[in-house]
Amino acid sequence: MEVAAAAAPAVRCALRRCRAGLRGRWASPAGGVPLRLCSTRVTLEGINKPVIDRIIRVDHAGEYGANRIYAGQMAVLGRSSVGPVIQQMWNQEKDHLKKFNELMVAYRVRPTVLLPFWNVAGFVLGAGSALLGKKGAMACTVAVEESISDHYNSQIRTLIEEDPEKYKELLQVIKQFRDDEWEHHDIGLEYDAEAAPAYSILKTAIQLGCKAAIFLSERI
Repeated sequence: MEVAAAAAPAVRCALRRCRAGLRGRWASPAGGVPLRLCSTRVTLEGINKPVIDRIIRVDHAGEYGANRIYAGQMAVLGRSSVGPVIQQMWNQEKDHLKKFNELMVAYRVRPTVLLPFWNVAGFVLGAGSALLGKKGAMACTVAVEESISDHYNSQIRTLIEEDPEKYKELLQVIKQFRDDEWEHHDIGLEYDAEAAPAYSILKTAIQLGCKAAIFLSERI
Protein backbone atom coordinates (compact mmCIF):
# COMPACT_ATOMS: atom_id res chain seq x y z
CA MET A 1 0.00 0.00 0.00
CA GLU A 2 1.15 3.61 -0.56
CA VAL A 3 1.30 4.43 3.16
CA ALA A 4 3.27 1.33 4.00
CA ALA A 5 5.68 2.11 1.17
CA ALA A 6 6.08 5.66 2.42
CA ALA A 7 6.80 4.50 5.96
CA ALA A 8 9.24 1.80 4.91
CA PRO A 9 12.31 4.06 4.45
CA ALA A 10 11.95 5.45 7.98
CA VAL A 11 11.62 1.98 9.46
CA ARG A 12 14.59 0.68 7.45
CA CYS A 13 16.65 3.68 8.54
CA ALA A 14 15.81 3.02 12.19
CA LEU A 15 16.72 -0.64 11.73
CA ARG A 16 20.10 0.26 10.28
CA ARG A 17 20.84 2.56 13.21
CA CYS A 18 19.89 -0.11 15.73
CA ARG A 19 21.95 -2.79 13.97
CA ALA A 20 24.94 -0.48 13.75
CA GLY A 21 24.72 0.12 17.48
CA LEU A 22 24.59 3.87 17.20
CA ARG A 23 24.06 5.57 20.49
CA GLY A 24 22.57 8.84 19.34
CA ARG A 25 20.46 11.08 21.47
CA TRP A 26 16.97 12.40 20.83
CA ALA A 27 16.20 15.70 22.55
CA SER A 28 12.52 16.31 23.23
CA PRO A 29 11.10 19.44 21.58
CA ALA A 30 9.68 20.56 24.90
CA GLY A 31 13.14 20.65 26.43
CA GLY A 32 12.64 17.59 28.61
CA VAL A 33 15.06 14.80 29.40
CA PRO A 34 16.90 13.68 26.23
CA LEU A 35 15.79 10.27 24.98
CA ARG A 36 17.82 7.64 23.13
CA LEU A 37 17.06 7.32 19.44
CA CYS A 38 16.90 3.57 19.76
CA SER A 39 18.15 1.18 22.39
CA THR A 40 20.55 -1.50 21.28
CA ARG A 41 20.08 -3.07 24.71
CA VAL A 42 16.36 -3.82 24.42
CA THR A 43 15.83 -7.47 25.22
CA LEU A 44 12.55 -9.21 24.60
CA GLU A 45 13.28 -11.81 27.24
CA GLY A 46 11.04 -11.46 30.26
CA ILE A 47 8.85 -8.67 28.90
CA ASN A 48 5.09 -8.92 28.63
CA LYS A 49 5.13 -8.98 24.82
CA PRO A 50 1.34 -8.76 24.23
CA VAL A 51 1.12 -5.67 26.46
CA ILE A 52 4.15 -3.98 24.91
CA ASP A 53 2.95 -4.81 21.41
CA ARG A 54 -0.41 -3.15 22.07
CA ILE A 55 1.18 -0.07 23.62
CA ILE A 56 3.73 0.55 20.89
CA ARG A 57 1.34 -0.32 18.04
CA VAL A 58 -1.40 2.03 19.20
CA ASP A 59 1.01 4.84 20.09
CA HIS A 60 2.66 4.60 16.68
CA ALA A 61 -0.79 4.74 15.07
CA GLY A 62 -1.79 7.68 17.26
CA GLU A 63 1.30 9.70 16.42
CA TYR A 64 0.85 8.84 12.74
CA GLY A 65 -2.75 10.04 12.89
CA ALA A 66 -1.74 13.23 14.73
CA ASN A 67 0.76 13.99 11.99
CA ARG A 68 -1.96 13.64 9.38
CA ILE A 69 -4.33 15.88 11.37
CA TYR A 70 -1.76 18.66 11.55
CA ALA A 71 -0.96 18.16 7.85
CA GLY A 72 -4.64 18.73 7.09
CA GLN A 73 -4.78 21.82 9.26
CA MET A 74 -1.67 23.27 7.66
CA ALA A 75 -3.14 22.68 4.19
CA VAL A 76 -5.97 25.04 5.12
CA LEU A 77 -4.44 27.41 7.67
CA GLY A 78 -0.74 27.24 6.88
CA ARG A 79 -0.61 30.87 5.71
CA SER A 80 -2.86 32.23 8.45
CA SER A 81 -1.79 33.82 11.74
CA VAL A 82 -1.96 30.44 13.52
CA GLY A 83 0.08 28.66 10.86
CA PRO A 84 3.37 28.93 12.81
CA VAL A 85 1.68 27.64 15.97
CA ILE A 86 0.25 24.62 14.17
CA GLN A 87 3.60 24.00 12.49
CA GLN A 88 5.39 24.02 15.85
CA MET A 89 3.01 21.40 17.24
CA TRP A 90 3.31 19.37 14.05
CA ASN A 91 7.10 19.39 14.33
CA GLN A 92 6.83 17.82 17.78
CA GLU A 93 4.48 15.16 16.43
CA LYS A 94 6.99 14.36 13.69
CA ASP A 95 9.60 13.71 16.37
CA HIS A 96 7.15 11.53 18.29
CA LEU A 97 6.43 9.45 15.20
CA LYS A 98 10.14 9.09 14.48
CA LYS A 99 10.71 7.74 17.97
CA PHE A 100 7.88 5.21 17.68
CA ASN A 101 9.20 4.08 14.30
CA GLU A 102 12.42 3.21 16.12
CA LEU A 103 10.63 1.51 19.02
CA MET A 104 8.65 -0.60 16.56
CA VAL A 105 11.95 -1.97 15.28
CA ALA A 106 13.59 -2.33 18.69
CA TYR A 107 10.64 -4.27 20.15
CA ARG A 108 9.74 -6.05 16.90
CA VAL A 109 6.18 -4.78 16.78
CA ARG A 110 4.12 -4.78 13.60
CA PRO A 111 2.14 -1.62 12.73
CA THR A 112 -1.63 -1.62 12.70
CA VAL A 113 -3.15 -2.65 9.39
CA LEU A 114 -5.34 0.46 9.66
CA LEU A 115 -2.56 2.93 8.82
CA PRO A 116 -3.98 3.58 5.31
CA PHE A 117 -7.33 4.47 6.88
CA TRP A 118 -5.76 6.74 9.53
CA ASN A 119 -3.79 8.40 6.73
CA VAL A 120 -7.00 9.59 5.08
CA ALA A 121 -9.15 10.03 8.20
CA GLY A 122 -6.53 12.08 10.00
CA PHE A 123 -6.05 14.48 7.11
CA VAL A 124 -9.80 14.85 6.60
CA LEU A 125 -10.32 15.59 10.30
CA GLY A 126 -7.54 18.16 10.31
CA ALA A 127 -8.64 19.90 7.14
CA GLY A 128 -12.31 19.69 8.07
CA SER A 129 -11.80 21.27 11.48
CA ALA A 130 -9.60 23.98 9.92
CA LEU A 131 -12.38 24.82 7.47
CA LEU A 132 -14.41 25.83 10.52
CA GLY A 133 -11.76 28.46 11.13
CA LYS A 134 -8.85 28.87 13.51
CA LYS A 135 -11.04 28.16 16.54
CA GLY A 136 -12.35 24.99 14.94
CA ALA A 137 -8.81 23.74 14.32
CA MET A 138 -7.85 24.47 17.91
CA ALA A 139 -11.00 22.73 19.17
CA CYS A 140 -9.88 19.64 17.27
CA THR A 141 -6.42 19.93 18.84
CA VAL A 142 -7.87 20.17 22.34
CA ALA A 143 -10.12 17.14 21.81
CA VAL A 144 -7.43 14.94 20.27
CA GLU A 145 -4.60 15.89 22.60
CA GLU A 146 -6.77 15.44 25.69
CA SER A 147 -7.68 11.94 24.51
CA ILE A 148 -4.06 11.06 23.78
CA SER A 149 -2.86 12.43 27.12
CA ASP A 150 -5.46 10.38 29.00
CA HIS A 151 -4.46 7.29 27.04
CA TYR A 152 -0.78 7.85 27.77
CA ASN A 153 -1.62 8.16 31.48
CA SER A 154 -3.39 4.81 31.33
CA GLN A 155 -0.33 3.23 29.70
CA ILE A 156 1.96 4.72 32.34
CA ARG A 157 -0.13 3.12 35.07
CA THR A 158 -0.04 -0.23 33.23
CA LEU A 159 3.75 -0.19 32.86
CA ILE A 160 4.29 0.83 36.47
CA GLU A 161 2.08 -2.06 37.59
CA GLU A 162 4.06 -4.40 35.33
CA ASP A 163 7.61 -3.39 36.29
CA PRO A 164 8.75 0.28 36.30
CA GLU A 165 12.44 -0.64 36.18
CA LYS A 166 12.13 -3.12 33.32
CA TYR A 167 10.17 -0.61 31.22
CA LYS A 168 12.11 2.46 32.36
CA GLU A 169 13.02 3.72 28.88
CA LEU A 170 9.52 3.22 27.49
CA LEU A 171 8.02 4.98 30.51
CA GLN A 172 10.38 7.90 29.99
CA VAL A 173 9.29 8.23 26.37
CA ILE A 174 5.58 8.03 27.12
CA LYS A 175 5.77 10.49 30.02
CA GLN A 176 7.62 13.03 27.89
CA PHE A 177 5.20 12.66 25.00
CA ARG A 178 2.21 12.94 27.33
CA ASP A 179 3.60 16.25 28.57
CA ASP A 180 4.07 17.44 24.98
CA GLU A 181 0.49 16.49 24.09
CA TRP A 182 -0.88 18.29 27.13
CA GLU A 183 1.10 21.36 26.13
CA HIS A 184 -0.64 21.21 22.74
CA HIS A 185 -3.98 20.90 24.56
CA ASP A 186 -3.23 24.06 26.53
CA ILE A 187 -2.14 25.91 23.40
CA GLY A 188 -5.49 25.04 21.83
CA LEU A 189 -7.34 26.53 24.78
CA GLU A 190 -5.12 29.60 24.68
CA TYR A 191 -6.12 30.12 21.05
CA ASP A 192 -9.86 30.14 21.84
CA ALA A 193 -10.78 26.53 21.09
CA GLU A 194 -13.79 26.79 23.40
CA ALA A 195 -15.19 29.61 21.26
CA ALA A 196 -15.47 27.32 18.23
CA PRO A 197 -18.95 26.70 16.80
CA ALA A 198 -20.71 23.88 18.69
CA TYR A 199 -17.54 23.29 20.71
CA SER A 200 -18.99 20.71 23.11
CA ILE A 201 -20.57 18.66 20.33
CA LEU A 202 -17.44 18.84 18.19
CA LYS A 203 -15.18 17.84 21.08
CA THR A 204 -17.40 14.92 22.09
CA ALA A 205 -17.63 13.61 18.54
CA ILE A 206 -13.87 13.80 17.98
CA GLN A 207 -13.11 12.09 21.28
CA LEU A 208 -15.53 9.26 20.52
CA GLY A 209 -13.64 8.79 17.27
CA CYS A 210 -10.34 8.79 19.17
CA LYS A 211 -11.59 6.07 21.53
CA ALA A 212 -12.65 3.92 18.59
CA ALA A 213 -9.30 4.47 16.87
CA ILE A 214 -7.41 3.47 20.04
CA PHE A 215 -9.49 0.33 20.51
CA LEU A 216 -8.99 -0.81 16.93
CA SER A 217 -5.32 0.10 16.59
CA GLU A 218 -4.39 -1.84 19.73
CA ARG A 219 -5.86 -5.01 18.28
CA ILE A 220 -5.45 -5.08 14.51
